Amino acid sequence: MQIKNKNVSIPAVLWGYPREKILIEVHGNMSNKEDTIISMLAQKAVRVGYQALCFDLPVHGERKDKADYECNPQNCISDLHAVYSYAKTLAPEVYVFGCSIGAYFSLLAFRNLEIKRTLFLSPVVNMENLIKNMMNYCGVSEQRLSRQRRIELQSGAVLDWDYYTFVRNNPVRPPWPGSLSILYGSYDNLITLKEITEFGAKFKAKVEILDKGKHFFNSENELKAFDLWAEKNLI
Repeated sequence: MQIKNKNVSIPAVLWGYPREKILIEVHGNMSNKEDTIISMLAQKAVRVGYQALCFDLPVHGERKDKADYECNPQNCISDLHAVYSYAKTLAPEVYVFGCSIGAYFSLLAFRNLEIKRTLFLSPVVNMENLIKNMMNYCGVSEQRLSRQRRIELQSGAVLDWDYYTFVRNNPVRPPWPGSLSILYGSYDNLITLKEITEFGAKFKAKVEILDKGKHFFNSENELKAFDLWAEKNLI
C-alpha cells in the first residue's frame, strides 16, 4: 500500500485485522519495512492483538532510487507525521517501535503526539555526538564541513552541513508521551552505555541491556533476546 504525504508516496505494509491498538514500526539505516526485525515484531504484534504498520524511510526499501527526497530529519519528521495520521484512522491507540536511527526520527516526530507505549532497539539517542564522532574519525572539522556543505566518505556515508546544523539546533528533550522501553547491546559500537543510561534517566525509560549484544541485532542470540523482550513489552 501507499501512504500519501503531500506530493510524496510512502510504501507501507499493514499487518493484521482492525484492532483497538496499532503499532507503527520505524526501521533503521540501510534497512526497510520488511527487514527481519521489523517483520518479526509485526507478526508478534498481530498475534497479541495489534495491527502493525511498517513503511520505508526516504531512500530505503522501495524508495531507494528516489534520491530527490533525502533521508534527512525534516523529510522523515514529515513522513512520520503522515504515517501517524493514517494510523489514527485505523485505531484509537498508537504504539511505536523505533530501531537505531528510526528511534531518533521517532523522538523528533512523535514527542508531542498521543503515543501509548514506545519500544526502542539500539536507539540513536544523541545524533549530534554520533555525527561528531564520525567527523573526528574521518578527520573532518566543522569549518571544513560548513565550507564544503556535503562530504562523501569512503564508507559510503555522507556528512551534510544542513543535516548537522538541524540536529544541533533541535536536541531531543523530555518529556515523552506514554511509557518507554529500550533494548541495548553492551557491545554497541555506535551508541555508548553512558548515553543510553543518561537518556533513560531523563526520559524515565526502562532500559534492558543484552550482554555482548551489538548495535545491529542479527545473530541467533540477539534475535531470540529481541523476541522475548518484544513479547514482554507488547503485553
